[in-house]
Amino acid sequence: MPRIDKCGQRIGFEAPRDGSEGDNEVRYIGIDVGKEQHAIAVMDDSGEVVLKPKKFAEDIDGYERLRRWVGEPEEALIGLEATGHYWKNLATTLLGWGFALVLINPLRTKRFAESDLARAKTDAIDAKRIARFLFEKRPDASRLPAEVSDELRELVRLRDRLLQDMGDRVRQLHRAVDLGFPEFSRMIKNLGSQKATAVLAVYPTAKAFAAASERELSNLRYDGRHTVGRELARALIETAKVSVGQHHGEPYQLQVGYFCEDIDTLRERLKKMERRIRNAADQHDLAKLLTSIDGIGPSTAARLIATLGDPSDFDSAKALSAFVGVAPIIQHSGKSTPKRASCGPHGAAKLRHKLYMPTLRAIQSNPHIKRHYDALVARGKPKKLAVIACMRRLLELVFVVAKRRTPFLPVPPQMA
Repeated sequence: MPRIDKCGQRIGFEAPRDGSEGDNEVRYIGIDVGKEQHAIAVMDDSGEVVLKPKKFAEDIDGYERLRRWVGEPEEALIGLEATGHYWKNLATTLLGWGFALVLINPLRTKRFAESDLARAKTDAIDAKRIARFLFEKRPDASRLPAEVSDELRELVRLRDRLLQDMGDRVRQLHRAVDLGFPEFSRMIKNLGSQKATAVLAVYPTAKAFAAASERELSNLRYDGRHTVGRELARALIETAKVSVGQHHGEPYQLQVGYFCEDIDTLRERLKKMERRIRNAADQHDLAKLLTSIDGIGPSTAARLIATLGDPSDFDSAKALSAFVGVAPIIQHSGKSTPKRASCGPHGAAKLRHKLYMPTLRAIQSNPHIKRHYDALVARGKPKKLAVIACMRRLLELVFVVAKRRTPFLPVPPQMA
C-alpha cells in the first residue's frame, strides 16, 4: 500500500508484513535492466507469477509496452538493480508515472540468488528473481536524490574522469621524455605542472635543449608571471648536452607536443570543474552544512553527497562508517587470537582515499578531531591507525550534522 506524507503526496510503498491482505492484491514487479532492452516479470501477493517474463526496448515503443504491462501504480512495487547508468531513464519514468520504486544493490540480488542455490542466469530469470526478492524481503521504496544532488554527483564523476585522463597523459608524457631526455624529470619532477609542459612544448628532447639559447630559455614564462630562470635554464642545457636520451626524431617531438597540449587543456578543464562543483555545493543546503565541519571543503562535501547521498539515510554513524569501510572489524579464525582491524577490504574505497587529506586537515584545524588524535597517539596507537580512527570520527560528525540539519559546533553535542 502507498505511504502518504502530511501533504497528501505519495512518498513510497509499504506492503503488508503480517500476512494480511489489503483491498487489492499487491503486485511485485521485477525489472532486469539492460543497455538496449529490459526484462519484466510480475508476481502477486501470494508469490505466483502473473506476468511471465517479457522484454521491452529502451525506446518510446518499449516504454509504452511497459506502461500497459505494469498497470496502475496503486498496490504495486517495482524493483530494479542500480547497474551503471542504464537504470536512470527508466527509474525517472516510473517515478513520473507514480510508482513506488526500489533500487537494489546488485550484490544483494546476487546473495539472494546464492541463498536459493540458483546458478542459471538470464534476463528473464533475473527479472523473476528481482520480483521474488521484493515479495520475500518487502523492502521500503527508495528515495531518489533530488535533482541538485544528482547534478552534484555527475559533476564529481566528470571531475574523476578528467583526473584519470590527466593521469594517463602525464604517464604517456613520462614515457616520451624518458626516451628523449630522461634526466629532465630529475630537475622538473612534476611533468603535469605548467612549468614542465611550457618548457617541453618548446624543447621536446635533449637535442632541442642542447641547442637552446640560455637567455631565451631562462626568460620563458610558464604561468603568465614566472619565468624558468637562469639557474634552471643553464642546468637543463648543460645536462642535455651529455644526456643518454637517444630518441630525438619527429615522432617523439610530436608525442611530447601533443601530450603537453592535452595536459594543459585538461588542467584548465579541471579548474573550471572545481569552480562548477563549488558553485553547485553553494546551492546545496546539505553541502553548505557539511562545510561547517573543519576539514571539509566544498569539494569534499560534494564527494560525500555524490557517494553517500544523504548521510542521514543511514541507520547510524556506525553504519555510515561501515559503508565507507573504516568501521573496526574483528578478525578471528580457528584457534587464532581475535584481532581488531581498523578497517576492512570492502566499502567505498574511492571515498575513503579522498577523505585522507581532509582528515589530516581536520586533525590540524578541528579541535574535536585533534583531541581524539592526540589521545590515541598518547595511548600508543600507531599514527596511521590513529588517522583512520579520526576519519571515522569525522564521518560521525558528518552523520550528526546531516541528521540534525544544523551546522557543526566547535564543541559537538553528545552523539548518540
